[in-house]
Amino acid sequence: MSTNVAIVTGASQGIGHSTAVRLARDFSSVVLVARNRAKLQETAEAVQAAGAVPFVIDLDLAEPAAAQAVVDRTLAEFGRIDALLNVAGAVPQIDLFDMTDEQWESGLALKLHGARRLTMAAWPSLKQAKGSVVMMSGNSALFPKAPYAAVGTINAAIVALAKAFADRGIADGVQVNSVLPGPVMTGRRQSYLEHWAAIHDMTVEVATLKFPQEAGIARYGEPEEIAELMAFLVSPAARWMTGSTLRMDGGEVKSI
Repeated sequence: MSTNVAIVTGASQGIGHSTAVRLARDFSSVVLVARNRAKLQETAEAVQAAGAVPFVIDLDLAEPAAAQAVVDRTLAEFGRIDALLNVAGAVPQIDLFDMTDEQWESGLALKLHGARRLTMAAWPSLKQAKGSVVMMSGNSALFPKAPYAAVGTINAAIVALAKAFADRGIADGVQVNSVLPGPVMTGRRQSYLEHWAAIHDMTVEVATLKFPQEAGIARYGEPEEIAELMAFLVSPAARWMTGSTLRMDGGEVKSI
């Protein structure tokens, strides 16, 4: 294993946790960023057990100064950044006509602006390392609906942002792609199912069984499956892939 460093945001749970643990097989050090230090420590133990050196940074990327602080602390500890995986970003799942300006801003602040600021702050180091960036979006970017307006809107913005960074990265030698997961069974998915059940006047147990049928898929995805795709995108095997938007959704999206 060469000496290389990956930053994973949203690393305290779900896809971010699984991605960080998976990257421990390919990177010598994995920087773990999220707000919950206790959960980050659990991820750090798993990363260390998988063979990499973990480094915990408990900051809220919705705060404008946090991105530069993450980069500064990473460079002070390791001296380089080879990959950045922007996974953080809980977006309110509220109907279009019920969302307040404050709720819109909350979703934008972490998922969109947090990823934008962190990518910009890390860019000089990524440029030096000829590194890679992955932006986490979601299938709702392709079919935004009124009950989940912010999720679809912000995910679509993430895709556009990734393509803009990829365009700059062609000259700078930085690879940038985005990933659109379908329904993956995480803690956030459980919250989504509770919301979906309430909208459709059914129990959570029934919603959990019914949602895959409504989505036209055989089953929910697992965080570890998305983590494998994330690891591939920052590996040498995917080096010529940039500006791409990759779906991994069990066949949820049927359009060409």
